[in-house]
Amino acid sequence: MSENPLSDPIAWRNAKAPSLDELEVMAAEVFRGLPARFRSMCEGVVIQVDDFPSDEVLDHMGLESEFDLLGLFQGIGLPFRSDSAPVQMPNMIWLYRRPILDYWAEHDETLGAIVRHVLVHEIGHHFGLSDDDMAGIEKAAG
Repeated sequence: MSENPLSDPIAWRNAKAPSLDELEVMAAEVFRGLPARFRSMCEGVVIQVDDFPSDEVLDHMGLESEFDLLGLFQGIGLPFRSDSAPVQMPNMIWLYRRPILDYWAEHDETLGAIVRHVLVHEIGHHFGLSDDDMAGIEKAAG
């Protein structure tokens, strides 16, 4: 039986954190792995990766640190959209690379699982779900 190569500290010497582009590719792969029906309800949603939330977002949300937010939904949730409304900006989902990497370093989860969780959580806001709604769903799912 072979030993896990990542248990050797020397195997990590060339490892690096994913770049913005690499995390964006990972998010796109995670999104493609979601059920087709789920993805079809996200038509037009733009997924964007940035290192940190903007100062405006931090101020608006009353956050003390740029590391306090892993992702953000900006837009009008599906249940609240109106066909008669003037032209609307597309709904956007932001994933914040540095807070995600910081969370990854502090927890026993894979980076892919964290990206999937944050992405699905923000898509939940696109569907009009609140944080409490999603917490209840996750709790019920075990």
